[in-house]
Amino acid sequence: MTLMLIALAIFGVTYLLIITEWINKMLAALMGGFAIVLTGIVHQEIAFAAIDWNVIFFLIGMMLVISVMRQTGLFMYLAIKIAKLAKGRPLGIMVLMYLLTTFISAFMGSVTTIMILVPIVLLIASELKLTPIPFIITMVIASNAGGAATMIGDPPNILIGSATDYNFMDFLLNLTPPVLVITVTSVGLIWLLYRKGMHVSNENRAKLMGYNEQSLIKNKKLLRISLVTLALMLTAFSLQGVLHIETATIAMTAGLFLLVISDRKKVEHILANDIDWVTIFFFMGLFMIVESLVATGFINMIATGIMNITHGEPRSTSMVILWVSGVFSAVIDNVPFVAAMIPVLERLGILINNPNAMHPIWWSLALGTCLGGNGTLIGASANIVAVGIANRNGFHISFKEYTKIGAIFTLLAIIISTGYILLRYY
Repeated sequence: MTLMLIALAIFGVTYLLIITEWINKMLAALMGGFAIVLTGIVHQEIAFAAIDWNVIFFLIGMMLVISVMRQTGLFMYLAIKIAKLAKGRPLGIMVLMYLLTTFISAFMGSVTTIMILVPIVLLIASELKLTPIPFIITMVIASNAGGAATMIGDPPNILIGSATDYNFMDFLLNLTPPVLVITVTSVGLIWLLYRKGMHVSNENRAKLMGYNEQSLIKNKKLLRISLVTLALMLTAFSLQGVLHIETATIAMTAGLFLLVISDRKKVEHILANDIDWVTIFFFMGLFMIVESLVATGFINMIATGIMNITHGEPRSTSMVILWVSGVFSAVIDNVPFVAAMIPVLERLGILINNPNAMHPIWWSLALGTCLGGNGTLIGASANIVAVGIANRNGFHISFKEYTKIGAIFTLLAIIISTGYILLRYY
């Protein structure tokens, strides 16, 4: 019991540091990870073995792919093209950027998509003489919603995919349907919230329409190779169950190939500037901390508590997991939350002793954590990244300003997910 209390104290302090951002989140996670080793809760060998290297190398591989694709100018081209499709009208741009962000996030990851598209929408808003804040908020919401649709779209799904036997197609078939419904209803919500709030002069619209998007493509040959590689990578993800190759190997193969054909002489520069080592080491520390909760029996205690509430009835358990995940992921970063919940569900699977009954429970966790992350500014990594980019460009998004919008979209998404889980699986 003493070791459990120490582990919980370390876990709690680490969470507090991550939430308040008093220190860098990577530093907080690594300090917590090595604190559990120094206190003797978990031996170093066991703590290191708890790190999920499939997740780590998957993230690195995807970052390499994005690094090369960014060089081609494709993402800037897409954003300007969409602005022109909307004929420079702010509400049309917002809706189309929402849809683009949702789609790209499903395959590129929510954080990566935000890093690519937010600077572009800042440019568009500047040309139209509009505040970019509403665009950024809705794009953050889109990134987390789109990320929920696939195994590789959002960090919580990457963790769940690595911890289970589910492959890319399992996630796609089970999570894309509710995300499509959520996307359609969210577009309607955007229209209700912003239809009267944004106006732009004809002069500024004409200036934006004058952009030559073709000139934004910097390397057509590399673009073609990158798109073919991306298509092959996504195909390999979808055939993962047949190929029996882990996501990390697929992503690293694609990333290393593109790196060799594009910037093999600038590897040091790419590793220093395009790989988000803060996120990588953050995950490592997190895995170590969560292992202490498993080793001391706390996870087993939580699983038993849920069982006592739901009596092991799958439908009730799914609903509890969905809503608890949605609420908690809104107030704490969904990455450490899902990392802590995975061993809880693994223990629940042993107690329920029915593999088929666990499927909707896992999907409830995925939907709850990914969609719940939209609730507040600190709910997901993409939120924090977007706000940081906005602040560096002179636009402050307050906790209140974001939350009053994010909470509405989150509640709508969790309600839709509830109906989906009950209708499809029960």
